Amino acid sequence: MNVNRQKKINQVKELSEIFENNETFYLVDFTNMTVDQAVELRRILNENSYSFKVVKNRLALRALNEKYGEQIKEFFRGPTGVAYAPENPLGLASLIKDFSKKNNVLTVKAGVVEGHYLEKNRFSEIAELKSKKDLLSKMGFLMAYPLIKFLRTWQAPLQSLDSLLSQLKSKK
Repeated sequence: MNVNRQKKINQVKELSEIFENNETFYLVDFTNMTVDQAVELRRILNENSYSFKVVKNRLALRALNEKYGEQIKEFFRGPTGVAYAPENPLGLASLIKDFSKKNNVLTVKAGVVEGHYLEKNRFSEIAELKSKKDLLSKMGFLMAYPLIKFLRTWQAPLQSLDSLLSQLKSKK
């Protein structure tokens, strides 16, 4: 078997594993990105447990399984990179958006978020969402707030009575 052919088979296998093991990935157009910017992007993503891989479109199309359908396949044209996350898809979207805004080089073509197709125009909405942990903490606060308010309201007369008694004691 030809060495070049074996290399391509290995790349397809590696991409298949990426698409199968990561329910979230974004297809990114990195036209005009310099080598220094690419190194910086990879460093930022690696520090946050994300990955970025430049792909050959024909090989990526072979690696895509049928669960993503035809919608995503049309975006494998031109320079394509795949940014993927085993978990926390919102964090990855936020990092890509921040890097793109800072360097003005990345464009998200489309993506898959937790197994669901994501159109290009919906990416900014995803990138601006808060993480699940933040939303749960906010929900917990909102659930506890009425009780906190009730306790403060209930304690107010007692505190007023206490200050009134201390003033009477100081006058006598």
